[in-house]
Amino acid sequence: MLARVRAVPAGFVRTYGDCSPGSPRFAGAVLASCHDPLVPWHRIVRADGSLARGPRQRALLEAEGVPFRGERVDLRAVRLPEL
Repeated sequence: MLARVRAVPAGFVRTYGDCSPGSPRFAGAVLASCHDPLVPWHRIVRADGSLARGPRQRALLEAEGVPFRGERVDLRAVRLPEL
């Protein structure tokens, strides 16, 4: 699962379900407990484009040029296809 997260390039996102099909909560639990700085946790968002980690996550995504529509990532523009 972490390999899938590491494969998301800067400026793009995937959802928890994309990273762990059938068990998005598992992906969330793994990322919540992962403290490896090489894992780009901020590129993983909820299925509706909302953020699980709030302002810090948004700042990291905006720094990579990820567009937002209000409070949510514009998934139509930057979501990578499912694996």
